[in-house]
Amino acid sequence: MNFPATRLRRLRRTEAIRSLVRETHLHPAALIYPLFLCPGEGVRKEISSMPGCFNLSIDEAIKEAETCAALGIGGLLLFGLPEQKDEQATGAWVANGIVQTALRAFKSNRKLDSLLQIADVCLCEYMSHGHCGIIARDGEHYEIENDSSVTLIAKTAASLADAGADIVAPSDMMDGRVAAIRKALDTSGHQQTPVLSYASKFASAFYGPFREAADSAPQFGDRRSYQMDGANLREAMREIDQDIAEGADMLLMKPAMPYLDVIRAARERCDLPLGAYQVSGEYSMMQAAFQRGWLEPERAMMESLLSIRRAGADFIVTYFAKDVARLLG
Repeated sequence: MNFPATRLRRLRRTEAIRSLVRETHLHPAALIYPLFLCPGEGVRKEISSMPGCFNLSIDEAIKEAETCAALGIGGLLLFGLPEQKDEQATGAWVANGIVQTALRAFKSNRKLDSLLQIADVCLCEYMSHGHCGIIARDGEHYEIENDSSVTLIAKTAASLADAGADIVAPSDMMDGRVAAIRKALDTSGHQQTPVLSYASKFASAFYGPFREAADSAPQFGDRRSYQMDGANLREAMREIDQDIAEGADMLLMKPAMPYLDVIRAARERCDLPLGAYQVSGEYSMMQAAFQRGWLEPERAMMESLLSIRRAGADFIVTYFAKDVARLLG
């Protein structure tokens, strides 16, 4: 029916009505909070480009994790800053690596039982050159080797599962890494450990603050030869299809807001659990606007996350997780 019999504003008149007919919802259990783990004790160093986020020693990270658990947040995504870096990313896969040590500490704390421990599987934080794989050099020319890098990535995933990771999340974008990780997990007794694949990770300008947080900026060149070209939606679907064929249990899109069309296309294409990562640049640009009074923090934060959910994400990795959980609670 047409106006005046049909008046869509009737269902917007009060907050109670708006709440009743709201189509898209956020809840704390669908939020994942990233943590940046560093060596030492009593370390809580604010990341200058990410207000409210910190590099944390394990004792401080446990406090942060307990807060997340009390707020009902679904899980943590763990990144590590090793004491030393080398060209074999040793700190990523050794048994006493920073994330492995943290996982064991988290798993021994019963207050954290409700929190999923998701371990990012990448080599960039642990490589002396800051790239996500092994470098082959020929004079001034260099190349990121795919297959030798995949070997280390699979070794890292198995090490993280040994330490107690509930889910491993490869973010490197090397070809074939999901199949290699699945094989490494299965042969090391971790048949039940899911793989959350960063199935379409784009070479994005929005990762800048993260590189400060994780001390992972490439020392030369960039990552465009392995992370995806932001212009390519169809290629993203091919990446997703390949990861599913190789055994991915869950998918993660990264970044989120500049790529909402990719999230929607992925949701329409497959029925695996699908997440999106609201990355550091998305967080930091909003924080900058909040500090200048240009945006209303609570409304902008919630609207940004609702847009990601509306596009089709089942869960969201976000640095706003604690703030949102407090509002929802």
